[in-house]
Amino acid sequence: MPNCKLSAKTLSEWFATEQGGYVLTREQDYFDHTVSDIFGFNALQLGSPEQDFLRSSRMPLRFTAGNQVGNDVRLCCDELPFACDSLDLVLLPHVLEFADSPHRIIREVERVLRPEGSLIISGFNPYSLWGARRVLGKKQGYPWRGHFIGLPRLKDWLALLGFEVAGGRFAAYAPPLHHTKWLDRFAFMEKAGDRWWAVSGGVYFLHAIKRVPGMRLIKPQWNKGLVSKLLPVTPKLNNNRITQKTNEQK
Repeated sequence: MPNCKLSAKTLSEWFATEQGGYVLTREQDYFDHTVSDIFGFNALQLGSPEQDFLRSSRMPLRFTAGNQVGNDVRLCCDELPFACDSLDLVLLPHVLEFADSPHRIIREVERVLRPEGSLIISGFNPYSLWGARRVLGKKQGYPWRGHFIGLPRLKDWLALLGFEVAGGRFAAYAPPLHHTKWLDRFAFMEKAGDRWWAVSGGVYFLHAIKRVPGMRLIKPQWNKGLVSKLLPVTPKLNNNRITQKTNEQK
């Protein structure tokens, strides 16, 4: 494996290091578990073509897209060449941190997703040991050169576009050490982190669903005076006459 002390030029190169492999293992587990329960026909993974995060999906059409070599479709992530309401699932594995306009990417994803379609995002948590490493260290190479987006800010973006958060979790609680032997010594932090400091995981996952408000029937505002003139007058029955006639019949 390459030495992760050397600046990785791509995220895939960093995933091939011992430090990146620690994160990749947890991300693959989450994606495998989550996408297997999402149904539909068309699933898209933006970025990271070397990692098959859709391998557990049951959708018949699964493909990757992005501006890197190796994608099934080459494109700009903020200008998706897909029809509106055409995809059932979109994955964004660490796409937003390294984009110039992350909010534009989310807007494009909202456009191409079908109503009730799913969006799954993975990102580095700035409020964690990994986020502190980025602030205190040199912002060179992957993943440190990216702009880590806080989860509250990301939720605000999604809410403005009509997404509803359906689930998510944190992972990678160990410090961002370089070697597996040191990372393994902090394995106890994984279970303890979920229980005691859940929001401080090095990476987060967010599952959101595109909601489209239902139609509401708008009733016409009738002019009651005009309606009373147009409708035929119903004669009122005299209760006394009805009672008298009934007694005569008896």
